[in-house]
Amino acid sequence: MSDLAFGIDIGGSGIKGAPVDLTAGEYAEKRTRIPTPVPSTPQAVADVLTALVNSYDLPDDVPIGVAFPAPMHHGVVRSMANLDQSWTGVDLPALVQRTSGRHVVAVNDADAAGVGEVRYGAARNTEGVVLVATLGTGIGSALVVDGILVPNTELGHLEIDGHDAESRAADSAREREDLSWDEWAERLQRYFGVVEDLLSPDLIVVGGGVSKHHEKYLPHLHLRAPIIPAQLRNAAGIVGAAALAAGR
Repeated sequence: MSDLAFGIDIGGSGIKGAPVDLTAGEYAEKRTRIPTPVPSTPQAVADVLTALVNSYDLPDDVPIGVAFPAPMHHGVVRSMANLDQSWTGVDLPALVQRTSGRHVVAVNDADAAGVGEVRYGAARNTEGVVLVATLGTGIGSALVVDGILVPNTELGHLEIDGHDAESRAADSAREREDLSWDEWAERLQRYFGVVEDLLSPDLIVVGGGVSKHHEKYLPHLHLRAPIIPAQLRNAAGIVGAAALAAGR
């Protein structure tokens, strides 16, 4: 089994990638960022991905893992919000494999980040049910059971108290409504309390950019499961996607 894979994180404004050392769970070389093409059609993005990979001197058998900002089912994009609408229905791994000539695995970006945290980050060596939630514009979720990803959870869209959960508990809601950390923590308590009742996780990991301020809100949450900040931060998606591409 190779100890090297290439991870890519696709966003609405930038495409980031790096070779990943799968033993250490960290970049093997410096990460590269290329602006997302406009229009961000499937072939245009696939061409950028291939150019990004080819900018490194890699053996031909190094696989590609892609973290993608949309719901996916076996690599097929179900719907699209952040990129060109022509992505809906596209088989992403097949497209990138045709363009790059490499083995490709593609998953939702929250799932990729979750796998990164479980394999190499805050949830490393944790058995049982691990929930990784990314708090940002929305709420991304990844569920990993005994080390195996349960893909495509969209737990940010649970209806809680008559609202789409992320519309009240995402970091964007805190900023939009100018909530204090204590006020936002009350909403997070309600959200994670419902999720905990549904899934009974053994550990909850909170990621997203706001996780760097975890000491301002996580201590206010009182759940049965431990709830801790993510460790890999912005590297989680790239590292997790690479691990999945290599079958880790």
